[in-house]
Amino acid sequence: MRQKLLAAEDRKNGKRPPGRPRSEEARQAILRSTLKILGRNGFSDFKIEEVAARASVGKATVYRWWPNKGALIADAFASSTTRKLRFPDTGSVYTDMSQQMRQLIKVFRSRHGRIVSAILAAGQSDKDLIEAFRERFLWPRRREAYATLRRGIQRGELHKELDPDLVLDALYGPIYMRFLIQHDRLTPEFVDRLCTLVLSGARPQRKSRSQHSTNRGRASRPIQFS
Repeated sequence: MRQKLLAAEDRKNGKRPPGRPRSEEARQAILRSTLKILGRNGFSDFKIEEVAARASVGKATVYRWWPNKGALIADAFASSTTRKLRFPDTGSVYTDMSQQMRQLIKVFRSRHGRIVSAILAAGQSDKDLIEAFRERFLWPRRREAYATLRRGIQRGELHKELDPDLVLDALYGPIYMRFLIQHDRLTPEFVDRLCTLVLSGARPQRKSRSQHSTNRGRASRPIQFS
């Protein structure tokens, strides 16, 4: 009874009673530890046991949330960058895309860049890792990008029949190439030139009168977003 009263008093005063940390506290500690260990050791020397020890949790606690180290690493990277990589909604598809892409190259040029390199390199032979990276990092960003392109189409900035995946691959592929091959620098100016090149090719084309009469009555193909 006395322990219950003390615990209630601690909660009233904003203190957490001693014992196991709350689930979210433990989860965040695991994610922080994962990034630190991965940044220091790389993927090949990354061990769940070391993460658990650094986060002051049991190994079983880690596996309760993540089925393997690939899922843990991908989640740790995604959770640390999600807020930075959100797409704005400025009313201009060019501004929305270029601002998000500028943030991406900032991430790649920061200490997180080494983590991305480790994930992509190890993912070539580790199917679980690259699948986790796609599911937990790439596809959530991709879905936001689809929504950004849709807004551009609705505003008349982009062609109604554009291929969204082709546009996104054309925008982000060169960034990943420069990041991995390192044949040239990743700069904001590079992002701006890239956006201008790709998005200018995705603008609606003005039709001549002869084209308009030829295409009259023809149904437009609906755009497909995955």
